[in-house]
Amino acid sequence: MNTTPAPDLTRAYKVLALTAVATFLVSLDTSIVVVARRTIEADLGHPTLLTWVFSAYNIAYAAGLLTAGRFADVNGRKRSFLRGLALFSIGSVLCGLAPNAMLLVLARVVQALGGAQLTPASLALVLPEFPVEKRTVAIGIWGAVGGLAAAVGPSAGGVLVDWLNWRALFFINVPFCIFTLIVGGKILHESKDLNATKHVDLIGTALGFPGVALVTLAITQSSDWGWGDNRTLGALIIGFILLALFVQRCNTVTDPLLDLSLLKMPFVVAANLSGLFFSIGFLGMWLLNTQWLQAVWNYSPAMSGLAIAPGPITAAIFAAPMGRLAVQWGHAKVLMVGALCLAFGTAMFSFTIDTTPNYVGGLLPWMILTGFGVGCSMSTLSSAASAFLPPARFAMGSALNTTMRQIGSALGAALAGSLAAPAMKNLVVAMTNKEVLTRTMLSSYFTAWRVMAAIYLFAGIVMIVLFRKPTDAQMAEANEVTFVD
Repeated sequence: MNTTPAPDLTRAYKVLALTAVATFLVSLDTSIVVVARRTIEADLGHPTLLTWVFSAYNIAYAAGLLTAGRFADVNGRKRSFLRGLALFSIGSVLCGLAPNAMLLVLARVVQALGGAQLTPASLALVLPEFPVEKRTVAIGIWGAVGGLAAAVGPSAGGVLVDWLNWRALFFINVPFCIFTLIVGGKILHESKDLNATKHVDLIGTALGFPGVALVTLAITQSSDWGWGDNRTLGALIIGFILLALFVQRCNTVTDPLLDLSLLKMPFVVAANLSGLFFSIGFLGMWLLNTQWLQAVWNYSPAMSGLAIAPGPITAAIFAAPMGRLAVQWGHAKVLMVGALCLAFGTAMFSFTIDTTPNYVGGLLPWMILTGFGVGCSMSTLSSAASAFLPPARFAMGSALNTTMRQIGSALGAALAGSLAAPAMKNLVVAMTNKEVLTRTMLSSYFTAWRVMAAIYLFAGIVMIVLFRKPTDAQMAEANEVTFVD
C-alpha cells in the first residue's frame, strides 16, 4: 500500500483515456440499436419482444449501478472495471450471435450488467490519479465522452447497418474491449475502501436492485402501457416500497450499499437532483429532434444522426474548458449558463422548425447552442457530484449520480413520447390520406420542446439554490488518495 500525494499527470491522462474508451462503448450501446430496430425485426421477427432490446438494456444498467458501485469500493475498482469490461464484451459477442429475439434480449441484459459494473469503477479509477483541483476538468472529459457516444450512436449505427448488418453494431465493441482489457491490466492501479469489510450487504442488494429496476421499468414502458395501466402502477408501487426499505436498510447497517451521509453534502444533493432534471430534458430533446428529422423531414437514420452531430461535437469541444471555468467561477454558475443556453435553444426549435426541411436556418444554429449548453452542463454536473467525494466513496458516489441520470433519461424518453403522441397520430393519418402536414397538426411536438426547455431551466435553478462549495475539510479528505499494490 502506498499513498501518492503528487499524481503523475501524464499517467493520469493515460488512465483517463483508457477508461473513457470503455465508457464510450457502454454509452454508445444505449442508443446505437435504435436505428436498427426495423432491420432486426425483419431478420428475427417478434417486433413486440424486440422493443426490449432497448428497454432491457437501460433497465438492467440502471438497476445494477448502486450495487456495482459498492462492490467496486469494497473489492477494488480495477478488478471491478476489468470484470465488468469482460462481461460487457461477452454480452456483445452473444448479441452479435443471437439466433432469435429472446436470446438477443437476454444478451443485452448481460451487456448492461457488465456496463453497470465498469462505469462507476472507471470514474473511481480516474479520480485518484488527479489532484482534487484538476478533477473537474478530468471528469468533464470523461463525461463528455459518454455524452458524445450516446449522441453519435444513431449515426454510427446507421452507417454500420447500411454498410454491413445489424450484428456489426455489437461485434464492433469486441476489439476495443480486448485492447482495454490488455492495457488496463498493465497500467491501472488498484484502489478501494480500506476501512470496509469484505461483506457486501446482500439484503440491501436484494432490495435496491429490483427497486430501481421496477421504477425504471414502469417509466420506460409507460408510453406503451399508459400511466394508468395496472402494470405501470404495480411496478411503481412495488419499486418505491422496495426503495423505501432499501433506504431504511442503508440507515441501519454498518457498511451499506449507499452511504446516506453523502446526502448531507450539499454539492452531492444539488448535482444529483439537477442531473436528474438535466437528463429528462436531454433525452427528451434528443428523441424529439431525431423523431422530427426521420418522421417529418424523412431523413434516413444515418442522415439524421449526421444532422444532429454538430450538437455533440460542440459539447465535446467545450466540456473541458467549461470544467476549468467551473473551478474558477463556480459549478453552479457554469451550470446555470448551460441551462439558459439549453432552455433557449430547445425552445427555439419550436419557433423556427417547420414541416418543410430547413436544416441550416431552422435546426443547425440551435443544435450548436444546445451543444454548448450540454458542454457547460454535463461536465459540471459530473464533477460537482464526484470530484470532492471522500476517496472511500468514489465508486459509490459515481454510481449514485449515474443511477439518477439513468432514471432521468427514462423519464425524459417517456415524457417526450407522451407529449409528442398526438403529433405522431396526426402524422400517420396525414400519410395515409396523403394530406399536407401543417404546424397545427404537429403542434404537440412544439409543446414538447417547450416543456423540455422549462425542465432545463429548472435544473439550473436547482443547482443555483442548493449547491454549496465543499468545505476545507472535505477538500482535504478528497485529496487523501491511497493505492493498493
